[in-house]
Amino acid sequence: MEKLKEMLPFLAAILAAFYLLPLLIQNTGTAMSVLLVMVPLVCLLCAFVYGFRNPTHNSLIYSILVGILFLPSVFIFYNISAWGYAVVYGIFSLIGSVMGTSIAKNKMKKSK
Repeated sequence: MEKLKEMLPFLAAILAAFYLLPLLIQNTGTAMSVLLVMVPLVCLLCAFVYGFRNPTHNSLIYSILVGILFLPSVFIFYNISAWGYAVVYGIFSLIGSVMGTSIAKNKMKKSK
């Protein structure tokens, strides 16, 4: 439960990206920039900071939660063909959290 509390601010930022950024979509071009640029960057950056601040936590659980949180937005803003982005965003968040965790662990090793 403690680990989930530490995830909440990062998951809230990702939720904002999943459910507020699509409101900016006006045409196909903006839809693609939201789906392919903005949301993945938010996932990557939030996961990186989460991994850096919490290097002992499980990155896989965080990434699975990111993918699950995206699924309702598929039915709200997109169509069923966008469900694959849940996997993509989960992978981006896994990459970001692993990068943040490894940098934090390297920093801890150097300080010892």
